[in-house]
Amino acid sequence: MNISVRGKQMEVTDALKEYVLKRVGKLEKYSDEFMDVKVTLLVEEGRHRVEVTAPLQGMILRGEEESGDMYASIDLVVEKLERQIDKYRTRINKRMRTKVLKDHEIEHPVLYEDDSEEVVRRKKFGTKPMSVEEAIMQMNLVGHNFYAFTNMDTNAINVVYRRRIGDYGLLEPED
Repeated sequence: MNISVRGKQMEVTDALKEYVLKRVGKLEKYSDEFMDVKVTLLVEEGRHRVEVTAPLQGMILRGEEESGDMYASIDLVVEKLERQIDKYRTRINKRMRTKVLKDHEIEHPVLYEDDSEEVVRRKKFGTKPMSVEEAIMQMNLVGHNFYAFTNMDTNAINVVYRRRIGDYGLLEPED
């Protein structure tokens, strides 16, 4: 597993980098397919945020956590990724048609919501044709409340989203 660690608005010390490599390296016990894992450490206004992106055979496993301490944030994001792996292990393995994720027992994920209405980041992304179920799984893996994708049945851009009551919605364009 190749883990790249970079800091934004901070210098990454050797001790901090070693801790990240040790903790994030634990993901390797879940799959041999994790290759280029990216870890970004960010400090702003006293908040310590850690973002981890781990590609897994065409899918993206992503976690983001923040707290008052960088080491605690690292622990929290690793726990979040482990819960995601546990929750979606069967679906990921079925989609890949092989046993990509190894069996481990961990706690279930805790959902979070962000009520911010201000646009603070813009991203461009590619879409690939997928089913609605696969889009929901991918949305949950990246830890977002919505996911835009190309619907393989209609070849149109759709959006799946998590509703406040916990189930999912689908936005489709009118014909």
